[in-house]
Amino acid sequence: MTATQTRPASGTAEPPAVPGARRRTSVSMPYLLLAPAVLALVVLLGWPAVNVIITSFRKLDLGELTSGRVVWAGFDNYAEVLSGSDFWVIALRTVVFTACMVAATVVIALLLALLMQNIPAVPRVLLQISLLLAWAMPQLAATTVFQWIFDQQFGILNKTLVLLGFDSFERAAWFSSGTSTLTVVGILIVWQAVPFVAMTLYAALIGVPKDLYESAGIDGANAHQTFAAITWPHLKPVLMIVTFLSILWDFKVFSQVWAIREGGPNGESTTLPVLQYLEGIAGKHFGVAAAVSVLMVLVLVVVCAQYLRLLLRSQEGEL
Repeated sequence: MTATQTRPASGTAEPPAVPGARRRTSVSMPYLLLAPAVLALVVLLGWPAVNVIITSFRKLDLGELTSGRVVWAGFDNYAEVLSGSDFWVIALRTVVFTACMVAATVVIALLLALLMQNIPAVPRVLLQISLLLAWAMPQLAATTVFQWIFDQQFGILNKTLVLLGFDSFERAAWFSSGTSTLTVVGILIVWQAVPFVAMTLYAALIGVPKDLYESAGIDGANAHQTFAAITWPHLKPVLMIVTFLSILWDFKVFSQVWAIREGGPNGESTTLPVLQYLEGIAGKHFGVAAAVSVLMVLVLVVVCAQYLRLLLRSQEGEL
């Protein structure tokens, strides 16, 4: 057979691509692109989590740590933590403390975001700069400032309240009880958490098309009706996400609580992260501290389970 006979005729169409192969490629491509990131997360987060779980079943005090001996304790660490009279009190205190901080943060941030949406450019920029400065301030530096503000003898807050005529605040001890101590810590945490949430919500607000507000104004809708029909549907998904993130962040707050009073007085401001530190770093009971860590995750899962269900249902409703 000659070459001219084997060559396809000019203008002959190429054979069509196989539809099944193209479909398989389009389906698998997102997973292939996500695989490196998922693998990195598994290595960086998965193994430490597994290691903490394994450690929680070991007797790992300072002696075992220095000698390298592996002593399995089974569920003894969990029994020791759960049988302690303080654990359930501390867990409840942590949940209530987290709920109060998250609620205050979200409400204040939402009001500030709405305020930034409705004020002129110059005061809005000044407000945004103030928020960014508060957010950028290091935690320990901010904690030191708050300790000075609420100091019993030299604090500027007590002196200001006395000058305003509130004589009962003369040498008021803000750190004399666990409730007042956690209140000060909560104010500090909310003060530094509000800027991020407020700026995120403001970014969602400026993404709402302006013609929707113009249409609502033409239809005669008042401010409340406009917010309910236009602003809230666009704001709700972002609000739910930042609320969920705030729960995660505030639940594991440690630096401010420890720096203010080290969980005192008499352990009345101790939260689960502080308990974990006291058992692990301070008490050298690393197996018990790992058990506390696992229990913290379980408590957080219980707290977030209902909220996560609502978040996923809300996202599915938008698809």
